Amino acid sequence: MVGATGTPHKADASGLPIKDRLTGLGTLASLRDSIDSIAAERAADPAPFTIGLVNLDGFKPINDLFGPESGDDILCQVAERLLACVPDGASVMRTGGDEFAIVLPFVFERKSAEKVGMMLKEVLSAPFDIGDRHVRLSASSGFAIYPFAGAEAGELTKSAATALYRSKRRGRAQITVYSHEIAQEMRRATHMEQALRNAIIANEIDVHFQPIVEIATGDIVGFEALARWCDADLGYVSPAVFVPLAEERGFIDALSEALLRKAAEQAVSWPRHIFLSFNLSSAQLVDPATALNVLSIVNRAGLDPRRLDIEITETAVMADPDIAGRVLTMLRNVGCRISLDDFGTGQSSLGRLCDFTFDKVKIDRSFVSRLTAERSTEHIVRAIIDMCHGMNFQVVAEGIETAAEVDMLRRLGCTIGQGWYFGKAVDAVTARRLINDSATRQLAVG
Repeated sequence: MVGATGTPHKADASGLPIKDRLTGLGTLASLRDSIDSIAAERAADPAPFTIGLVNLDGFKPINDLFGPESGDDILCQVAERLLACVPDGASVMRTGGDEFAIVLPFVFERKSAEKVGMMLKEVLSAPFDIGDRHVRLSASSGFAIYPFAGAEAGELTKSAATALYRSKRRGRAQITVYSHEIAQEMRRATHMEQALRNAIIANEIDVHFQPIVEIATGDIVGFEALARWCDADLGYVSPAVFVPLAEERGFIDALSEALLRKAAEQAVSWPRHIFLSFNLSSAQLVDPATALNVLSIVNRAGLDPRRLDIEITETAVMADPDIAGRVLTMLRNVGCRISLDDFGTGQSSLGRLCDFTFDKVKIDRSFVSRLTAERSTEHIVRAIIDMCHGMNFQVVAEGIETAAEVDMLRRLGCTIGQGWYFGKAVDAVTARRLINDSATRQLAVG
C-alpha cells in the first residue's frame, strides 16, 4: 500500500495523472477534463452545472496518530462512500491528499448544491473503521456553479476552492456555495492579512492593559495584555477579527511575540507586586519552541518570569495535550503562573484541571453576566469557587460590569476580578496612572 498521499498513475496529454492509484478515482486532470467536456456540450445553451470540493477536517492528526496505512484505509472508505451517495450522473475525483472533487451535471442552483453538501456531511460523519478501531471525522465542502462562478475549468475550480476555504474558516463540517459576496469577503480578508503582516513588521501593533483587581478594595494586582490595531486604511480593527485571522493564516506566533515584547517592556517598570497576564494561542501550544521564545522575550525585557501569568484556554490545550503540557511545565518551572481562561465553556474543563497544573482559574464572563439574574448560575459559580479553593487555585472572575456582580462575587468568596466595572483596557501611559492612583489610595487607607 502506498502512503496517505497516494501515487497517481497514467497521464493525459499534458503529463498530468488521470487516475489515482490509491482510490481508483480520477484526479485533478480528470476534473479539468470533465468540466471542459460538460461546458463544451452546453456552449450553445450554457445550462448550469456544479462542482464541489470536499476536504476532511482533522485528517492529519488521525494520520499521524494511527499511521499512513490507516490514513490510506480512511481515504479509500471516503472514496467508496462518495461514489455510493452522489446523485446519478455525478463523478468523483481525488484532487489532493484528503481532498475530493465532485462534478454534478444536474445540480443547477444554490439550494440543490447545499442539499448535496448536507448529504455529504452526514455520510462522512459516520465512524470509519481502521482495524479494530473506530474514528470519527467531519468534512467541509465548497461548491461553485457554472457559468456564474466561472466559465472554464481553472476559474470554476478556483471559485470552488474559495468557497471551501471559507467553509474551513468557519469551523468544521461547514458548507459554502460560491458567490461574488463571498469572493469579496475573501479578498478583504487577504487584504487585511497583508496589512496585519506589515503592521507586525513595522511594530505598529499596540498593547493595551486591562486592570485585574482585588474585588474587596479595587486595588490593582495585575494587568492583562490585549492587542490593539488601528490601520491607516482600514481604521480600527477589532482584535476579535485580526487575532483569529493571524491564527488562521499561520502567523499568530509573530503577532503574539510582538505583543509580549511590548507588554514586557512596560511591565518591567511597574511595582514588583503587579503581574502581567498574557494569552497563548492554540497554535503556540502545539509548538515545542514556544516556552523558549516566551522566556527569551521576557529575559531581554528584564521582566522577572515570576511576574508573568500565562493564560490558556481549554480548547488550546486540547489540540495536542502532550506538547502543551511540556510547554506549560517549562514555563512553570521558571516561575511563570498558569491560568485556565474561560473556565466552564469547554466540554471537559474538570478533566483539564486534573491533567494540568494550574495556579489560577478564570470564571468566564458568560457566568458572571447571569450571576445576579439566575439562581442556578449562582450555584454554579459558588461550586466553581469552592472547588478551586479546595484545589488551591486562585479564582479570577472576568467580565464584571456592575456593582451587584461585585457584591455577589465577594459573598461567594471570589477575591480577584476584572471587567469594565473596574476599568477597560487602556494604553501604557494610562495604565501607569492607574497604578499610581491605586498606590495613593492604599497609602491614604493605610
